[in-house]
Amino acid sequence: MVNMKSPLRVFIEVSIKELIKGFRRQRIRWRNAFLLGSILTTIVVLLHTPTFSVFSDDDEETESSSSSSSSSPIYLNGSLHLNIQIVREAKVESFDDLTATPTVQLNASEESGTLLSTKSRKRKRRRKIKDDLILPDPPPAPRHVLSSSERRALSLPPKKALAYAKLEIQRAPEIVNDTDLFAPLFRNLSVFKRSYELMELILKVYIYPDGDKPIFHTPHLNGIYASEGWFMRLMESNTQFVTKNPERAHLFYMPYSVKQLQKTIFVPGSHNIKPLSIFLRDYVNMLSIKYPFWNRTHGSDHFLVACHDWGPYTVNEHPELRRNTIKALCNADLSDGVFVPGKDVSLPETSIRNAGRPLRNIGNGNRVSQRPILAFFAGNHHGRVRPQLLKHWRNKDNDMKIYGPLPHSVARKMTYVQHMKSSKYCLCPMGYEVNSPRIVEAIYYECVPVVIADNFMLPFSDVLDWSAFSVVVPEKEIPRLKEILLQIPMRRYLKMQSNVKMVQRHFLWSTKPRKYDVFHMILHSIWFNLLNQNQTSSTDHDPDS
Repeated sequence: MVNMKSPLRVFIEVSIKELIKGFRRQRIRWRNAFLLGSILTTIVVLLHTPTFSVFSDDDEETESSSSSSSSSPIYLNGSLHLNIQIVREAKVESFDDLTATPTVQLNASEESGTLLSTKSRKRKRRRKIKDDLILPDPPPAPRHVLSSSERRALSLPPKKALAYAKLEIQRAPEIVNDTDLFAPLFRNLSVFKRSYELMELILKVYIYPDGDKPIFHTPHLNGIYASEGWFMRLMESNTQFVTKNPERAHLFYMPYSVKQLQKTIFVPGSHNIKPLSIFLRDYVNMLSIKYPFWNRTHGSDHFLVACHDWGPYTVNEHPELRRNTIKALCNADLSDGVFVPGKDVSLPETSIRNAGRPLRNIGNGNRVSQRPILAFFAGNHHGRVRPQLLKHWRNKDNDMKIYGPLPHSVARKMTYVQHMKSSKYCLCPMGYEVNSPRIVEAIYYECVPVVIADNFMLPFSDVLDWSAFSVVVPEKEIPRLKEILLQIPMRRYLKMQSNVKMVQRHFLWSTKPRKYDVFHMILHSIWFNLLNQNQTSSTDHDPDS
């Protein structure tokens, strides 16, 4: 049988011969030569690709070569592994079979819409990463195996269980290296860790169902007084600590909001907050008549959470409420006679701008090398401290960016948050009251807070060592403020700034509480102070004795 050459091979041979003749006569059209060369190169590559058998001289020869090497894989364009048998089966499929499968094609507008939606999703994802503080999921905690005494403690009545917990904390084993917590932030990490473990094991809280909305059971989740609302929301939805049986409770929570009380009862312009105290007095009297639990302890195992500045003043009309109840207050002023250290709790004042996304616009602070401002403050000049600060430092020093309300001409170039992120120290002077949301804001933006408020009990100071990540300046030292800050060695500042990042987790609100976050820290401080009040002889109720 005569082996006929394919037309393509004849064309290639004729073209090559003509090209050679052209070279010999030196009449070369280089543009045509390069074009022909590129075509020939493409054809040669395709001839050496097994899947493109249309360029072979004989179909039967290709078929036999395919079957002989069907078990060995080949490479297509150097990356894709193919099997010759699969390729051969794909070649013999008819186009009718291919068209039998329904296909969905997008028109140009649909394709462009899909691309736009994909791009918008990517932009939103990038914006979320930029604006929100992304908290990594904590590693799964190892299962805690209960000791025999811990198992017996679970069956103890509340008072004996508290005595057992107090004794266990006194016996807390020393922690040398902890993977969960950063030891330099704490006064005594061993005590805190053991107390926290016992809180998770033992503590039960009963929430009074009484009280009409919106004053009761209606959390206020935005603004600078949001701490009381967020605690209420997370406490009432909690299943670990809340009990429906008041006989098993160690603590009793009165779920009212001073912010809602002010909005509902206070008459604007009256300058009289006594009606708020009378309302709360009547509420406590109702509880003492309806339930036996208040009278049993005179309110010493009850607690309230109030961040509004008026929080301490709403308890004045009820002596036992003022004297005995554990009060978690943002306005933790040691000089007014209401806040009692060792019993009451200093509540951090956190400014929440978006209730749906409490971690939005938090964190992502600049590196130390990108913080050219020594100290920054901007805000209204009310109270006794801020006028003094502005008097001595506003427009007096380029290193001290001290303003009243941030001017629009300045804010257009650098926002309030950008100022905090660009400052080494963020000044936190008291306003009308000793508390200030700037303390936690500074922590959020990784700026070392400088607290200027005499008689202020700092949040969680029962367990946290604030000297490790903040500076406290007496009010009388405001004229020496820059000198005080410059006297801090750079090595100490770097350590404090690093510690601010580490302590940040203890001041964050999340829609789903995380271990050691601000919700758990508040609850722990209440639990810890409850144990301090428990005067029962702990040795009489040791499960191991």
